[in-house]
Amino acid sequence: MTNPGRVWLITGCSTGFGRELALAALEAGDRVMATARNPEKLADLAAIGGNRVRTAPLDVTQEDQVTAAVARTIDEFGQVDVVVNNAGHGSVGAVEELDMADLRNLMDVMFFGAVTVTKAVLPHLRVQRSGTIVQMSSMGGQLSMPGFGAYCAAKFALEGMSEALAEEVAPFGVRVLIVEPGSFRTSFGGSGMHRSRTIDEYAATTGPTRTAVDAMDGAQPGDPRKAAQAILEVLDAPEPPLRLALGGDAVDHIAAHHEQLRTDLTRWEKLSRSTNLN
Repeated sequence: MTNPGRVWLITGCSTGFGRELALAALEAGDRVMATARNPEKLADLAAIGGNRVRTAPLDVTQEDQVTAAVARTIDEFGQVDVVVNNAGHGSVGAVEELDMADLRNLMDVMFFGAVTVTKAVLPHLRVQRSGTIVQMSSMGGQLSMPGFGAYCAAKFALEGMSEALAEEVAPFGVRVLIVEPGSFRTSFGGSGMHRSRTIDEYAATTGPTRTAVDAMDGAQPGDPRKAAQAILEVLDAPEPPLRLALGGDAVDHIAAHHEQLRTDLTRWEKLSRSTNLN
């Protein structure tokens, strides 16, 4: 009998990493439940994949849609092996410039939405005693910079939850992979970027970030297709990492951040230790 391949459930498949992961999975012979808020945008994926693709509407902030998408994946394919929490968008603005409703919406999609999908699929993965949850984070899940406080807060939260999750589900044969891309040629800097109002006093600190965001679309160094292939390679690795940085910029920035953390920890270690009772 021919091996039908893995079954993927991917959020946010209309563009970017979600779309490229769906295409890479199909190229590998796998089956895909491709989802998006507007599933009409997935018609070409359905045509490419034939009977190995199903599409479903999925707004990750709507729990009933999450439950329905997971149930349909199981009904159509009999299992789910890889879940990718990819839905989200960028945001730029200083903390004082943020509208609280916009911040809550960002957290709803990129943190609470990812948790909702994760919780919905875990009972099936526990029964299977197998599967991988891929959390699409960012190098901004480990470090932040002026203007990206809201976006990075969502990614920090996702990584904190996922690090705990990895140890919680390991006894069931379920793995977690946190993916941390740098700057890739997706819609992140264009239609995928929310821009807050501006306060003139923050021009010196957040202005350069806004300028970089406005200029990045179409100029990012990362190739989303290569990123998708790298993720598939890690899924097949016998000893995969918990975190996978993607792009030279991600490696450089994360490494520099780790060095700064180590420097500060070492410099203030004596004072830190002096606060013990004995």
